[in-house]
Amino acid sequence: MSSRRCAACKQLRRRCPSDCIFLPYFPPNNPQRFSFVHRIYGASNVGKLLQQVQEHQRADVADSLYYEAYCRIKNPVYGCVGIISILHQEIDRYERELAKVQAEISLVKGQTQISQGQQVELSSSSFDLSTTTPWFY
Repeated sequence: MSSRRCAACKQLRRRCPSDCIFLPYFPPNNPQRFSFVHRIYGASNVGKLLQQVQEHQRADVADSLYYEAYCRIKNPVYGCVGIISILHQEIDRYERELAKVQAEISLVKGQTQISQGQQVELSSSSFDLSTTTPWFY
C-alpha cells in the first residue's frame, strides 16, 4: 500500500494498493479531476476502460475522460459537442472575415495598380494643352 492515496481511492474511501490503476492519472493533489469522471462514468467503468487500453495510451484516455466529463457537467445537454459546435461557428465567422479582408486587399491593390498605370500614361504622353480643345466646348 502506498503512503499517499490517489484521488480515486480517497473519494471511494478505500485503501490504495501500490499497483492502483488510478494513481498515475488521478493524483491526490487534484481530487476534482476524479470527481468529475466518477460522476459521469462511475469508478468501475473508468477502471475497466483504463485496464482495456495499452499502458502508453492510458494517460490520453484519462485526459479524454476528464475533459468529456468536465464538459458534460458544465453543459449537461451538449457537453463536448456544444463546445465543438461553438468553435466551428467561430472558425466559419473568422473564415468569412478573412475572405472579406482579402477581397478588400485585392481591391485596394487593383486600384493602386490602376492609378499608378494612369500616372505613368499621363506622364509619358507628351501633348500640348494649347492645341487641344477643352471637352466643354
